[in-house]
Order: sequence, then structure tokens, then C-alpha cells
Amino acid sequence: MHIHVLSLFPDMFSGVFGSSILKKAQEKQAVSLAVTDFRAYSGNKHNQVDDYPYGGGAGMVLKPEPLFQAVEAITANSKKPRIILMCPQGERFTQAKAEELALEEELVFLCGHYEGYDERIREHLVTDEISIGDFVLTGGELGAMTVIDSVVRLLPGVLGNGESPVQDSFSTGLLEHPQYTRPADFRGLKVPDVLLSGNHAHIEQWRREQSLYRTWSRRPDLLVNMDLSPAEQKLMTKWENEKNN
Repeated sequence: MHIHVLSLFPDMFSGVFGSSILKKAQEKQAVSLAVTDFRAYSGNKHNQVDDYPYGGGAGMVLKPEPLFQAVEAITANSKKPRIILMCPQGERFTQAKAEELALEEELVFLCGHYEGYDERIREHLVTDEISIGDFVLTGGELGAMTVIDSVVRLLPGVLGNGESPVQDSFSTGLLEHPQYTRPADFRGLKVPDVLLSGNHAHIEQWRREQSLYRTWSRRPDLLVNMDLSPAEQKLMTKWENEKNN
């Protein structure tokens, strides 16, 4: 996969792209990452990329020319890259969206600043608008980093254990079950016996029930459209009764 970011502050990405999983993913040649300052495509001697909004109002708006020209330049030899606008008005980012984007060959992220984007950028340039939550950041850079990290870790061979991304919270529809490691007894706090039993069927059943309970207690909204077995439905009824008594 190739990922290109257009930003007015490319230095923000140096530490993130040069560390941890994103660094390893590049070393394994699973992904290439590049950042461009789209001021270079401003087309004016002052490198101005924003202007006052027509009709008046507070703040400055990003002009269409720099972003259109930057995208056209970096995708000149591309097939059909996904052009992603980071924006609080966009689709709420989810694990399902990360899995969808991880299937692409090329992603381009547009990171804005100021009051907003010229509407022609939304309507005629981008393929996706993504928000990482119902809050506003100074710019799109931190949101883009979040999405990129979430997507890259799903690429084949990036994580050491191929099962890791499959078992993550949200990938199965449920929150992840509790995890334990050595020592088995820490200050009298013991690992559940089932995990030490060696019985893999019982362990998997325990993990599924724990994931279900954790989701039921913390994120019940995730269970609304989930296809649960009669036994799992019975478990939730039991927990509900215990909660109310």
C-alpha cells in the first residue's frame, strides 16, 4: 500500500511515521508513507492556501487550487486512489472502515486547517470524508495519524501474530476479552483457573463470554444488531436480572 498525506505541517508526521508499527511496516515494505506540504502548490508568491469566505464570516477557508493541484500531481500515475478528507463533518471512523481501507492499494489524506474547506473540494475531489469523533481539532493531522495507524496494522505481515488484528476489539463486533500473563499469582491476584487449564475449548468459551459481558456492560450499543446464540441471550438476561436485584 502507498499512503500520501497532504498537510501544511509535514514535520508533525516524522515521529509517528518513524516509530513503532508504522516504522516496522515500512521496513517490511508493507507500506510506503509520504507527506507533502501543499503550500508548494499554492501558485502564488506568498504561498497562500487560504482566503476569506464569500458572504463573510469568521475564519479563513482553504482554497481549492492547491489541494486539487497537489492531488493531481501525486496521483498522476495512479489508478483509482481513495482521497480522504479529514473533517469533523465526515463519517465516524470505525474498525469496519479501517478494514475496508486496508484493502486499497493507495490512500491520500487531506489535512486541513483554518475554518474549513472550499466546498468544491468536498464535492469534486474527495472520495471519503472521515471524522475520528464528535470534537474539533486544530487540524486534520492528528486524525490522519490515527486512521493511518489503524489501517496499516491490518496489512498482511505487519503484526507479528497474524491473529492479533482479527481478535481486536470491534473486529469481532465485541470488545476484547481480558488478557493475563505471568506471573499467575501477583500479590494474591490470580489468573483465572480456566486459562491455566490447557483446555482450549473451555478457554475459547470463557473468552467469548467475557467479551460478551464486557460489551454488554460497557458498550451495549454494539449488541443491538448482533446475531447472538440462545445461550448468549440467556447469559445477558441473567446479567440484567443480577444488575436489577
